[in-house]
Amino acid sequence: MVSQKIPVILASQSPRRIELLKTIIENFLIIPSNTDEVCDINLSPEENAIMLGRNKATCVAKHHPNSLVIGADTMVVFKKKILGKPTDIENARQILRQLSGQEHEVITGITLVHSQILSAYQISRVRMKNLNSKDINSYVESGEPMDKAGAYAIQGEGSFLVESYSGSYTNIIGLPMELLANLLQKLNFSI
Repeated sequence: MVSQKIPVILASQSPRRIELLKTIIENFLIIPSNTDEVCDINLSPEENAIMLGRNKATCVAKHHPNSLVIGADTMVVFKKKILGKPTDIENARQILRQLSGQEHEVITGITLVHSQILSAYQISRVRMKNLNSKDINSYVESGEPMDKAGAYAIQGEGSFLVESYSGSYTNIIGLPMELLANLLQKLNFSI
């Protein structure tokens, strides 16, 4: 657990990030930022992930200057193209058909704001199984993929879609805990 003397704020209401953060920080506030999650076409996926995570953290930190604010943004990248959350059921099917039998990257940009602003990113790779229409339709009908970048949740029912992965598992879920621990230590928070 992180030794806390100042309030910690997670600038996200993602249930996945909340559960992961609870594993190292006992008490924290959840204050989602109201920033637009719009990528800059002139930036790489890694730079976009950092920019969006930083925007979330700095937006919340402006109103809570004496707190440690954590912001993060996770994106799925396939053939250098950022795949967002599905816009509807058909888009979820389309994304999963695209990822079927292929490898893609999951990139999370994370920013901590306290006495300074620290940002970094983590990349993990995921290979999907060859998915047939029945697999895709069944999974989409579960509703799980609808609020997930890349239209799947490796920690949920979507685990059956994944053939293998490399890198940080918690990054694929949405908050790379190893990277977060490293950044917390740079800000002199003991873990």
